This record gives sequence, structure tokens and C-alpha cells, in this order.
Amino acid sequence: MKDLFEGLEDDAFEATSDNALGAFGDALDTAGMLLDLLDRWVERGWLRALDRALAMFLHREVPEAPPLLLLAAALASHQLGRGHVCLDLGMTLQAPDLALSLPPEGDDLSDPPPLPGQVLANVTLTDWRAALDQPALVGRGSGSTPLVTSEIADSTRLYLRRYWQYEQDIRQALAARIDDTHEGANADTPAAESLRRALEALFGTPDDQPEHLDWQKLACALAARSRFAVITGGPGTGKTTTVVKLLALLQALQLGHSDGRALRIRLAAPTGKAAARLNESIAGQVETLPLAALVEQCDLAQRVASDGEARRSQTKTRSLQAVNEQLDEGFNTASSSAVALLIKETIPTEVTTLHRLLGSRPDTRRFRHHADNPLALDVLVVDEASMVDIEMMASLLAALPPRARLILLGDKDQLASVEAGAVLGDLCQRADGGHYRPETAVWLQAATGDTLPERYIDTHGQPLDQAIAMLRVSHRFDAASGIGQLAQAVNAPLGDNLLPKDKRRAIQRIFDQGYADISRLRLKDSDDTALDRLVIDGNPEGFLDEGRGRRSRDGVLPPPTGYRHYLGVMKEQRPPPDADLEHDRQAFDDWARAVLEAHGRFQVLCALRKGPWGVEGLNRQIAGALKRQGLIDAEHGWYPGRPVLVTRNDYGLGLMNGDIGITLAQPHPEHGWLLRVAFPSNDGSGRIKWVLPSRLQAVETVFAMTVHKSQGSEFTHTALVLPDAPNPILTRELIYTGITRAKDWFTLVESGRGVLDEAVLREVTRVSGLGVLGDS
Repeated sequence: MKDLFEGLEDDAFEATSDNALGAFGDALDTAGMLLDLLDRWVERGWLRALDRALAMFLHREVPEAPPLLLLAAALASHQLGRGHVCLDLGMTLQAPDLALSLPPEGDDLSDPPPLPGQVLANVTLTDWRAALDQPALVGRGSGSTPLVTSEIADSTRLYLRRYWQYEQDIRQALAARIDDTHEGANADTPAAESLRRALEALFGTPDDQPEHLDWQKLACALAARSRFAVITGGPGTGKTTTVVKLLALLQALQLGHSDGRALRIRLAAPTGKAAARLNESIAGQVETLPLAALVEQCDLAQRVASDGEARRSQTKTRSLQAVNEQLDEGFNTASSSAVALLIKETIPTEVTTLHRLLGSRPDTRRFRHHADNPLALDVLVVDEASMVDIEMMASLLAALPPRARLILLGDKDQLASVEAGAVLGDLCQRADGGHYRPETAVWLQAATGDTLPERYIDTHGQPLDQAIAMLRVSHRFDAASGIGQLAQAVNAPLGDNLLPKDKRRAIQRIFDQGYADISRLRLKDSDDTALDRLVIDGNPEGFLDEGRGRRSRDGVLPPPTGYRHYLGVMKEQRPPPDADLEHDRQAFDDWARAVLEAHGRFQVLCALRKGPWGVEGLNRQIAGALKRQGLIDAEHGWYPGRPVLVTRNDYGLGLMNGDIGITLAQPHPEHGWLLRVAFPSNDGSGRIKWVLPSRLQAVETVFAMTVHKSQGSEFTHTALVLPDAPNPILTRELIYTGITRAKDWFTLVESGRGVLDEAVLREVTRVSGLGVLGDS
């Protein structure tokens, strides 16, 4: 395995072979020696205090436990903080130093303790497996031991029991939901003929799209026959469009049943920001649905009326009222428009966060909804599923009613969740190849009229493969889009057909070809004034024709901007000084809405939190540049124009992790001017929440934000700032995610040579045992 810290192992690291080991002796000789070493790792920030505490707890419980077991436990605990679900002993022995958070930003590497590579130098996998043979502490499956091992062909995975249980729960829940049978073997599977009529109403006939396979239609067909489905795809591939049509399809099929009860559908996302984006997208997509054609194709008007007596006995909800009124008046057939309205009103446009959906409770990891108190729904759609960690996914599956459908939406190539696990990535490991069984291909042809290419058919396809659809055509980025081409080149995985040098050259060619929507800015140092020009005005000079004249489907695009734009809107559109918030609320809301929209025109993203090229350094530098231009007055902690990011859910204020607000000054009869922070309501209503700064307990300035925090967001012009030296956190997934946050303009900012070349070759490897659900 390539050493991610190549170039960092300087003389200070090499000196540890004598000095450090001499000070500690052999750290694996006694538990005391090992715990002392763990203390040193904690002091350096290489290990968490929590991880050391676990080793100490196990030592107290079983004093005779070998030091090698205690080391494995500490490292397994540490992996959770780094996104891994477990510790793979074989992989750790191949590259031991990667098991620590090494080196943290700002570490001068003076007087370092021994690294794992030195401690484990003479340890074999057989040795480590033997050390774990402690039945009081380590189990092989169900039980109550704090640790669990899972044996694979050439290695052993060590889990903390709770995370092993999460994996087992997810495996069992998904296996129970995946429909691995042909048409008709499951009551939930619609007949191919009726499904085809509905799909043609929503998508048109195959003859209407002769240029390519309609993957959106195929995704709807696959999802309609299973209680679990994944729809994955890159930006602009139409995930939201597909799921809205899928919900209309499911609702139409349901209304065609004899009981006629409308499906209870809920929409959710991991963060408030992701929920807000889905909110906006869903609301717009529902309005464009061809519902009249759907009702006619499925003969729904007649079918709905045929069960009129049963409908009259139901409680009349708003969604059924139009149909019921017509039936009560003696119509034999409800009008198509009334049934179309019924379908439309039963597709929700309100999106909630997963925490709110499940009912988070203070001071506990447990939720109000669980297996004994399931959610009241028939269909659940989860957007931005790549951000869902293993614990949340296990909780979500436990709270679903057995017959409910779960539909996951997300880009499998984006960064995984901040917490442990990469559930969507694990589930979609084989999505590129399709791996649909021949019987699935036959069913899809009957249900959609489309024929799957041979390369996507696999006689050995697994059950999970039959429930996953990958959207492969981008409707946002075409051949003329540098953003789309760059994202595709960065995301391309290395293999026999793509060597590292080929990938680097492909990325360089994209920058050299002069695409109108991408720019590359190389800085000399952190004081380079070019960075100031970028953050203030967007550096239009870096784009072809200074960003003028580019067209989109909606007309000519405005040139790229920086933060001057939103600060100008803040000053120019502010209500007059004699306006009063209480009596002129609409004027202040309109002002705040305009400022928030203008702020979304530009955003600086970075990989790190600390250092001059991290969030902390860049926020200070950008604020200083804006102040020198007279655009903000940053003398105090709070000032007009300060953008803030919510970093923790606040249910009392109705604010979610990831929400962005802008600090604005409002006239006050007694205090002259009063600062309040304006947040979008994120419920599709367009309302504004005004919050006093003193009530915000978990916010930070957000002139710059990490790429991780930007997930679920989109900005007109995105600037991705890379640090001046390679860092393990820089991966192709991070670069890809940063690029795809840009809608119209993208600027890559480099402060050191070779950093991009290294980053695009490095892939995130989340260690887990979830993988692909096989036939077992």
C-alpha cells in the first residue's frame, strides 16, 4: 500500500528507532509499557483520549489481557473517529502508521514517540490473532464481549461490539427488503404491463428517446418492484426528477389497488441544508408531473370510483376531498383532474432531517422511533445518502415498518459521512457494472420497453445489484462544460486502463483546453494579493473572456462574482432607516432573502480546518481583505454581513447543522440598530427566521468552509483552495465533491505544486464489513 505520509518521514521520524524505543523498551512487553506509549500518542494528538481509556478499561477488566490485544482495541476505537467501522489487522500490518491520525496539522515532530510501524515490526497476523484469543473480551459473534472479530480469507477485522451489531442489523434488514424474485412472486411487484403504461405516461415511449437508454425510467421500474432501492448518480443526472416520478408512479399503482388508500410518503435528508435543497427541488418537480396522462393511462378515474363506498367511509383527508366530493354527488367516475390532484397532494414537498424524523432525544443516542415504535409511513426517501453513517442507517432501518419501502438517493462517489461508515459507497461498489441478472433484464424490457446492453448483464449478479440503479447521463454538464469534464476526470478510478500518469495528463489537458467555466489560480504564498481579488470580486480575469457571454438554458449567465456582490446587495437593498421590523416585516424578509441568494453566488471551500489554508486561517484572511476594502467592519465578534454556519442541530430555534445565515442590522427605536441573523426557513415557504446572535450557541464564520460541510449545497461560483503541502485528507473524493458543488463557475486555487496530482490518485478507503450483500 502506498504510504500516504511519503515526504513527511524526515530525520525526526527516523531518529525514533533508537531514542524513542530506548525510552520505552518494547511497548508490547507489558500492559504498563503499552499504556505509557498510548499516553504519549494522546499527548501528540495521534490518538484520542477515548481510545486510550478503552484500553485501560479492558486492562482493568482482564489484567492478564496481552498488550497486543489492548493495542488492537485502542486502534479499533481510533478508527471510528477516522470514519472506519473496524480495524483490519492485515491492512494495519501492511501500513501500520496509517492507523493513527498522523501527523496532525501543526506537529513539529520533535521528540516523537515510537510509531505503530516500529511497535508492530516483528508482529505477524498469526501473533495478533493469537493475542485476541481472550473469550472474556473478544467474541466471534453474538454475545456480550466488548470486542468482536470477523475472520476473512487473509485477515481479521476487529470491531467494537456496538458497530459490529450495526453491520449485522443493516445486513439483515436490507436482505429482508430486497426482492430477489421474478415478476409476480411478490405481492409488491407490479405487473409489467401496468407498470409500462404508467412509465410511458411519465417518461414517454422508448421511441421518444432514441439517442440513449433512459436510465431514469429503468430506475423507477427497479425501485417499483422492491421494498429497498438505491438511485445513485453524479450531479445533474436527475436523481430528484427520477424520485418525484417514482413517487407519482407508486401512488398511481397504489390507487389502482382495491383498497385505494393513498401511500404515506416521507422525505428526509441527513442535514438541514440538504433537506432545504431537496425541498426546493421537489416542490418544482411536482408541478411539472404529467399527472393527467398518468391517470388516463392507468384508468385511475374509473378504478378510484369503483371503490366509492369504501372511500366514503374513510376519514376525508385534504388529499381525498376532491375525489370524495364527486363520488358523494353521484358521479360514477371521478374526474381525471380530481384524481390527478389526489396524486399531487399525496406527494409531499416538505423534507425533514433524519434526526427530526426519528425523534432525537437529548442526552441519549436513542430515538423515539424504533422497532417497537415504528414510523407511520409506507415510503421513505432519503436524499444525500452518502452522508448517512452506519449508526444512523441502522437506527433508520430499525424504525421502518416491515412493509415500508426505503429509497436511497445519493452520489456514490462523494465524500462519505463524517461519522463511521460509508454505507452508500459500500452498497454501490458494483453499481458501475450494473450486474443485472438475465431475468431482471427480461423483466425490465417488458416493464419499460428498453433493452439493457449486454455489458450490464451478469448471470452471477447478486440480489443487491437488482435493487440499484445508476443514472449515467448528466443534464447539467455537457461536452462544453469544464466543470463536468474535470469532475469526471478526477473521479476516474485507477486501474489497468488508467495509470497515474494518464490521469494527471487528462486533468491537465482539461485546464489547458480553455473551458469557459473553470479557472486555475496559482498563489505564491498566503499573502498573495491574487487571493484577495478572488474572494472580493471572483477573479473574472481568470476565466475565458472574463466570464462574459456564457449562455445556459435560461439565457446569458452573469460573470463570476466574489463576496463583494452579496455585501453590495446588503447595503443597496436595505430598507430605509425609518422602517420598522414589526410593521414592515415583508420588506425586511425580502431584503434578507435577496442577501442570502446573493451570498450563494460564491463560496470558498477548503480541505483543512487549521493552518493558513484551512478554515481558521482563510476566514481571518478573507475577513481582513473585505475590511481593507471597506466592505465589512470586523472590529467585533458580530458585524453586519458576517455569514455564519450552524455546526450543531438546535431544535429550539429550528436550525439544523449546515444551515447558513447572514448577520444584518435592523433599525430599533431604542437601540438605534440591532443585529439579527437571517436564516432561510428551509421548509419551502420562503420565510425568513430572524435570530438574535446571543441565542446562537454553535455557529462559526463561513467565508470559508470545509468540503465536508459543503455536502448537500450548491454555489454558483465555487473556489476550492488546496493547501501548500500534501495531506492524507486530500483524496479524489474530496476534490470531486468540491468541484461538483459548483453550478456555473469553478476556480481551483493552488498554493503548492503537485498537491492536486497527489490528491487525485488517493482514494478514500473506509474499512467495514458491510460490502456487497451476497446470496447469504
